[in-house]
Amino acid sequence: METEETRPVGRPRSLLAGRVKPEADANSAPIVAYEESPRERAARRAAELRGHIGNMDQGTDDFFVPPEYIPDGWSYEWKRKTNVGMEDPAYQVSLARMGWEPVPASRHPSMMPESNKYLIIERKGMVLMERPLEITEEARQIEKQRARNQIRQKEAQLASAPDGTLTRDHAQVKPKISKSYAPIPIPQD
Repeated sequence: METEETRPVGRPRSLLAGRVKPEADANSAPIVAYEESPRERAARRAAELRGHIGNMDQGTDDFFVPPEYIPDGWSYEWKRKTNVGMEDPAYQVSLARMGWEPVPASRHPSMMPESNKYLIIERKGMVLMERPLEITEEARQIEKQRARNQIRQKEAQLASAPDGTLTRDHAQVKPKISKSYAPIPIPQD
């Protein structure tokens, strides 16, 4: 058993790997604890970090949520919490009215630092929020219908003529509306 006289000078007792700990009493076997060296601890931590961040020369998506994190029947979306460092309470109220609630950090502890002081998952002024998937799908259908109605309204405006003028039924004056997608040529200056 090591005593104060036999302990190497300048090394704390806790860093002496594989040595007998003085806490062992006379009736039990000596407690031998292996403590990893700083080099081993650094290698272990580097392996953990590589698992989290992947290849460092690639851009990483700060707002990626693994699909397996999202519970069945729910949808996750990142919503704005601050704008230029200022919170917007009116916007937060509108999110709550639309059914959005912050995802608790306790549900996905790997998405926040290892601390119990964070209650919700936040990144760069955004907060991860959830609501039932069926409500999200209904909201998307309403948005699609609203967008289609705007297009129909603009088409009707283009096709109509002010009162007291000739109609736009003739082929030469009838508006030509294209509904296809094509790349826009980039001008060479």
